[in-house]
Amino acid sequence: MSIERSSRGEWGEMLPFGRPFLKMHGLRNHFIIVDGRDEPWQPGTEEAVRLCDQQAGVGADQIVVVEKPSATGKARDALAFVRFWNVDGREVEACGNATRCVAWLLLEEQAADHLSLETRAGVLQCRRIGPQQVSTGMGRISMDWRDIPLSAERDTCHLDLQYGPLQDPVALNIGNPHLVFFVDSVDNVDLETLAPRIQNDPLFPQSVNVGIAEMLSDARMRLKVYERGAGLTMACGSGACVAVFAALARGLTECRRMTVTLPGGDLEIEILADGSAVMAGPVAFSFSGYLPWFG
Repeated sequence: MSIERSSRGEWGEMLPFGRPFLKMHGLRNHFIIVDGRDEPWQPGTEEAVRLCDQQAGVGADQIVVVEKPSATGKARDALAFVRFWNVDGREVEACGNATRCVAWLLLEEQAADHLSLETRAGVLQCRRIGPQQVSTGMGRISMDWRDIPLSAERDTCHLDLQYGPLQDPVALNIGNPHLVFFVDSVDNVDLETLAPRIQNDPLFPQSVNVGIAEMLSDARMRLKVYERGAGLTMACGSGACVAVFAALARGLTECRRMTVTLPGGDLEIEILADGSAVMAGPVAFSFSGYLPWFG
């Protein structure tokens, strides 16, 4: 038997023994998506770290598992429950870009234009707005210090905090905690060095996502976000939502619809009158495969 035939045989025997997954991204924010509706699954910490590692695993910013909805309360009409794990193995409450990717998959599956998804951050309304374009309601944004949470009461619109050139941020929560610093140029800030120090500040008992925003006009901003447990990512949907809300709260703009330019591309954000956010942007399919059994 030739080496070529032997290798093909081994591959054919290996493939059926893994867990199927899809790899998708929203503005190069990459996700491993697993359907756990019929066969429930959640990654262990070590497993999540290895699978997200670009060198040793599939490579992703998050692992996303789609489960059956709880079908109670506000989730009665939800099509699925979506859970998110960061690259450090920590489960987090929300991810806007990943929600759009899952919404697109289920909209295709159901041949529908609208659906509801349940997350730990609440029930989110998702709509098809074009070819591989999805809008997602992200829920209400809070600036209450207890919701973020902070370890002590502070003025969240002008938080008395400074780390190097970063100072006077806005603190917010949209299902997960965020700080937004407004800067003259996002290119002149070493976010990768400063953000971990900020995240470890005792003021943030559950850590915090750290964003730096540069206002380009009344209707456009640039944004970079260093996420909890994920680091500097190409795009952060929840971070884009809170950045627009923060700009409104600070009086830096009166536009409730803004284009947010992230390293991976643009998101369209609208802040509604009730303080909730709607995010719209593209999704893309990368590839599919099988996750190896961990052990």
